[in-house]
Amino acid sequence: MSDRHRQFLSHLFDTAVRAADPFEALKGRLPAPPKGRTVVIGAGKGAAQLAQAFEALWPHPFEGVVVTRYGYAAPCKTIRVLEAAHPVPDAAGLVAATALKDMARDLGPDDLVIALICGGGSSLLPDPPEGLTLDDLQALNTALLASGAPISVMNDIRKCFSGINGGRLAELAAPAQVHSFVVSDVPGDAPGEVASGPTIPGRPDPADVLAMIESRGMDLPRNLMDHLATQKPAPPVPISNTKTQIIASAAISLEATAEAARAKGVNAWVLSDRIEGESRDVATVHAALALQAAQTGFPYAAPVVLLSGGETTVTLRYKGRGGRNAEFALALSVALEGERTMHALAADTDGIDGSEDNAGAFIDGTTAQTMRENGVDPQAYLQKNDAYSAFAAIRALFVTGPTGTNVNDFRAILIGDPPD
Repeated sequence: MSDRHRQFLSHLFDTAVRAADPFEALKGRLPAPPKGRTVVIGAGKGAAQLAQAFEALWPHPFEGVVVTRYGYAAPCKTIRVLEAAHPVPDAAGLVAATALKDMARDLGPDDLVIALICGGGSSLLPDPPEGLTLDDLQALNTALLASGAPISVMNDIRKCFSGINGGRLAELAAPAQVHSFVVSDVPGDAPGEVASGPTIPGRPDPADVLAMIESRGMDLPRNLMDHLATQKPAPPVPISNTKTQIIASAAISLEATAEAARAKGVNAWVLSDRIEGESRDVATVHAALALQAAQTGFPYAAPVVLLSGGETTVTLRYKGRGGRNAEFALALSVALEGERTMHALAADTDGIDGSEDNAGAFIDGTTAQTMRENGVDPQAYLQKNDAYSAFAAIRALFVTGPTGTNVNDFRAILIGDPPD
């Protein structure tokens, strides 16, 4: 891929990330100061940056603690920033969960809780109910990640095995007012699905969760299943206790990206901000839409960029390297082989695709052939879930480091050349 095409696609990605900037997202949204204490709690890959933004915007007394993924911390003057493991929880997450619960306890009706919530919080706040252990939650997360289930299903299941998620942290903070500011990384932007909704009212019926597990053939340890059998639907947190705002999302970022493309003379077609499904299958559909646009000029003539967001999944068949965006890109490179007018980028807006050090990968119509020339069979690497290694072999990985926000997958397929 030429530098010109890489720069254009990178510019679109950067635009998507800037549209979810924590300071701009929070500015003008914070409530009036309370008569009592202001307590800040937060969790997710962008929680430290949200905490920084809050500190810059809130001139009144406050205290707080947030947890983020290892390597994602940012310096704060007052708010304590903890780090823990993602996507499989660790002992540091237990410490963080306890710290957030301690911060939410013993509050009164004149106190205010500011909850800064973004994607990744589910695994960063492991809080096993009585009878379960961290080992159980690690086994649960490992099974969920390998299942290929959509994020909404995974987080509904997690809510049944947590003392925090599904609004339980807000219940603990009652009667204090809880204002949640949510950076959405889930298709459809349902706030209770982000980080499994620690401060958002609503939990699934345990019978529905059992059906989710059985329908996907998940093999969970017996003690997890026994715990699920004891669960009963819980009453929701009183509405008067909580207020929730979505402050950044894939939809907002994609629209900003489309405007940036048009400003450079490139038509933009936003397919959807809520695409789910197997990464390789989603890539095949995207390829078909791109080929249609290239051949017919519908709905826009080239140069045109196809944009989409959401969260795809990967059902692990082998223990290769790479996340859902690299797998999407590898499948797309196979589907678009020989299409010289096609250039694409698939990346996670948090800067990390799965558990590797890349955000995603670049492809064009020559990528599959280039891989073969370097001893990599793209179809074989796709089958063994080893997209990272395939792109590393041809130096086509997209590496950004942590971005400080998380509005999920970003996909851009450029047809034609951007104007000079």
